Amino acid sequence: MSRLFVRYKFIGLCLVLGMTACGGSSSNGVNNEEVVVTPEPEEPEESSGECINQLYDIVLATDDGSSDPSYLPDNTVDNLTTPDSRWSSEGTGKELLLDMGSTNTVGSLKIKWHDGAERQASFEVETSVDNIIWEPVLDDGISSGKHSGFELVNLTESEARYIKIIGLGNSENDWNSIVEVEAHSCEGADGQIVAAFPNELGIELIDWYLSVPTDDDDSGTSDSISETDLAAGYTNSEYFYASADGGIVMRSPSYGFKTSTNTNYVRVELREMLRRGNTSISTQGVNKNNWVFGSVSNSAQADAGGVDGELNVTLAVNNVTTTGEDYQIGRLVIGQIHANDDEPIRLYYRKLPGNDKGSIYFAHEPRVSGSDEAYVEMIGSRSNSASNPSDGISLDELFSYKINVVANLLTVTISREGKEDVVSSLDMSNSLFDEDDQYQYFKVGVYHLNNSSNTDEYAQATFYEIRNSHTGYADSE
Repeated sequence: MSRLFVRYKFIGLCLVLGMTACGGSSSNGVNNEEVVVTPEPEEPEESSGECINQLYDIVLATDDGSSDPSYLPDNTVDNLTTPDSRWSSEGTGKELLLDMGSTNTVGSLKIKWHDGAERQASFEVETSVDNIIWEPVLDDGISSGKHSGFELVNLTESEARYIKIIGLGNSENDWNSIVEVEAHSCEGADGQIVAAFPNELGIELIDWYLSVPTDDDDSGTSDSISETDLAAGYTNSEYFYASADGGIVMRSPSYGFKTSTNTNYVRVELREMLRRGNTSISTQGVNKNNWVFGSVSNSAQADAGGVDGELNVTLAVNNVTTTGEDYQIGRLVIGQIHANDDEPIRLYYRKLPGNDKGSIYFAHEPRVSGSDEAYVEMIGSRSNSASNPSDGISLDELFSYKINVVANLLTVTISREGKEDVVSSLDMSNSLFDEDDQYQYFKVGVYHLNNSSNTDEYAQATFYEIRNSHTGYADSE
């Protein structure tokens, strides 16, 4: 079985939340002491003139005294992105004042507008060193009206301690409402993260596309980010962004746009794409985009992009829900094999509110009419009233899983440093995935199986390794 991956560096991801590697603070919940890699000292190089981005701390947010008492300026710098945590002030010319505590080079802002996908906000930006003399750095600013996440606002570069955002109303009324603001050194808020992937692990994003719970294309379903856009450095500062220690954070709310009308749950999830950007190949079918079991006919194997498969993932689950229906609390799917319509495996992590450790189990969905799903518990119990698993996995604890398929044999392995592997196998010979019209693809991320929690809850995991391999699969380059 071939292992084909290229080490992928995040370029242009310093625009995101919580990135201490770029000069900001981290709020992704990962225990950095377990995974931070100290780079070897290097000889200093001559500057190329490229901007190395910094995300600045904003130590104080105030306004001109006109804000709604329920929506005060401090809400714009509290690292909360729920609609209730916002600044709102009615009228033209209302001012939000941000203090970075020291003078810095400012090249751009990232702003999450309240109702940013429904209306356009009009605004101007000024900066100052002393809070007395102000320099205009953006006139006639207007938001897209299409984006529910953070939007980039490029400014005329200036030296500043203070940043003033002057609200001019929006396309529906004269309210000015901002959920969160970030200040960056570089125009475009980009630059290269210095830290590489921990332990030289690799994530080759050209093999995947991404689902995020926004609807910027007005399709009525969640947005899909193509494999080429991912490989080019796509991020979403709410749902898919770089962690300070070199991983990819995937964060899914309980409520949002879904991948189709047939699903009940929100997800931030990668879908395997063996076509690697070749859009002449369909996403569905026994073709070069998908793989098949080694138990199908030789002709079906020849038509597919690969035969059998192995998925290796290293991650830490950072957050789970604590409210909702008993059977939904604290659970998410972190990896899958998906077939035409069914799922040979869904791999779960679940932690209940009263426990400090979580369980790992998987479900197998056979294609046989009338057959129930089979559940296999690997660490702890999947019960709604499970006791704290003595050998469970805590939030922010680094662990790895491997999903391996050879012919009709499914094997799942959970690995942790200093502990013996936990291994479970399942014979899929009678599950009918070995028929010639059945195709498979891996999925990795946060498939958030709770649609009954409090609205401000979410599930989050940080991924440090994602490697997919198949017999006969070679990249297209």
